[in-house]
Amino acid sequence: MSNDKILPTLDRYDHAILDILQRQGRISNQELADRIGLSPSPCLRRVKSLEENGLITGYRALIDAKRLGLNLMVLLHISMDRHTPERFENFERQIETFPQVLECLIITGQDADYQLRVLVEDMDAYHDLLLHKITRIDGVSGVHSSFVLRRVMERGVSTGTR
Repeated sequence: MSNDKILPTLDRYDHAILDILQRQGRISNQELADRIGLSPSPCLRRVKSLEENGLITGYRALIDAKRLGLNLMVLLHISMDRHTPERFENFERQIETFPQVLECLIITGQDADYQLRVLVEDMDAYHDLLLHKITRIDGVSGVHSSFVLRRVMERGVSTGTR
């Protein structure tokens, strides 16, 4: 099954599994089964099915960036000079090589074509990334930076009924 297809039917157990795993990816199958009210075997089968059908795409550790010395988060809006597939492909290919870029989104409704979420040590590191890497990518015609003061909240995808 393609990862782009929406699964036809998710019941309350599937929704509960997804909600719990987004918050506690390392929970044991036994504890997950207990929390959703299933025995371990059917619970594990459901998790495996959600993985195989591409709904669960992976697991990752959440890291305290400040403890690594990464203290400055920046939301960066990038404008491109021309809207051609080649310009966009080149930009996207190059931006993927910068480990400081955590996320790259194509956007509308702004005077920008992309929004980047960037995490760096400090203003000097940001200045270096901006002037020596990002603005040197062919096609970048404008940059607007917003500095994140504090993350208020972050969550996973809501799997509740709509």
